[in-house]
Amino acid sequence: MARDALPAPQTNVVLSASAAVFGLALLIQQSVSNRLAALFLIGTALGIVLYHSVFGFTSAFRVLLTDGRSAGFRAQLIMLGSACLLFFPALAGGMLFGQPVAGNVSPVGVSVVFGSFIFGVGMQLGGGCASGTLFTAGGGSVRMLVTLLFFIIGSVLGVMHQAWWKALPSIEPVSMVDALGWLPALALNLSVFALAYFTVARIERRRHGEVESISHIKNASWFHGPWPLLAGGVALALLNFTTLYLSGKPWGITSAFGLWGGMALQTIGMPVETWPGFAAPAMQKSLNSSLLSDTTSVMDFGIILGALLAAGLARKFNPVWRIPWPHLAASVLGGLLLGYGARLAYGCNIGAFFSGIASGSVHGWLWIVFALIGNWAGIYLRPLFKLAVPRS
Repeated sequence: MARDALPAPQTNVVLSASAAVFGLALLIQQSVSNRLAALFLIGTALGIVLYHSVFGFTSAFRVLLTDGRSAGFRAQLIMLGSACLLFFPALAGGMLFGQPVAGNVSPVGVSVVFGSFIFGVGMQLGGGCASGTLFTAGGGSVRMLVTLLFFIIGSVLGVMHQAWWKALPSIEPVSMVDALGWLPALALNLSVFALAYFTVARIERRRHGEVESISHIKNASWFHGPWPLLAGGVALALLNFTTLYLSGKPWGITSAFGLWGGMALQTIGMPVETWPGFAAPAMQKSLNSSLLSDTTSVMDFGIILGALLAAGLARKFNPVWRIPWPHLAASVLGGLLLGYGARLAYGCNIGAFFSGIASGSVHGWLWIVFALIGNWAGIYLRPLFKLAVPRS
């Protein structure tokens, strides 16, 4: 990568973020386990990758649907293909380097359709997806902190109503790895990714006369950023695979938000432990344990701190405290839709889309279809909140 025109890091931000990462990693290692500490550091690496490569799903969907620009979406396809190459053989055997592993395979039904649709709407109003909300909030976006707060509130509401939605028509989880065998399933998925890649690239060339590169970027730097989208996509696939090995399951984000909200309500005396959405033994255990013992939570903390560190290295940590009222309203509504939709759809752009498809789950494919429709609807709502919509 080119080394000219590199910015001087924001020393105070870098030192503060580094101290927080080191201190929290040490605390988790001492109070919980080496494994959870390692997963926290994986989360930190994810935050750095997301920030430096500006790997946003929301903006990628928006420019694809409105302007025909496909770089972000093509990078996602590379990410998915890389992950499937890594995941499918491991999931077929149920073991990875001697550790038992299982994918994110969820039911296919009405709740996924509706949940992914409103999640897509929320992406365009709230300004980010699950990973995007965390890394932009960590990078200093005050508006995204508002989105995150209402993302958590929406998640709690989703947990509250989850049992009703799960009772609606659905079919049992379908794993293509189990149904077809890992090699035919891999061939099928890679073929779809390739077809989608060349289709959107052709559309972009027709509309703009060229196809934006995902392998090169001006003034790129491994240390300061920015990184090419291709590097970001491959790195995310590798880090998700590492997460699969260390935790026994793929990367997820939003289950922690419901837990955070549930714990907050417990502190004011609400008996959330009696809710059907918190009835599973694992959720009951999490409600009565430290957040530092919850895999998803510590990884989310890592993403936020990793993005903060990356923002300091890039000298871009510059919070803007004045938020126009229409943008604030969009963050509130968008966050609620994101949180509620993620709980209904068995995950977000990471847990359902990225990790779901990487696990061979049919529900991941259903998720992206209706999430894209939701993004399209959300784009048409953006002007109501004075949010920009790119047009060619």
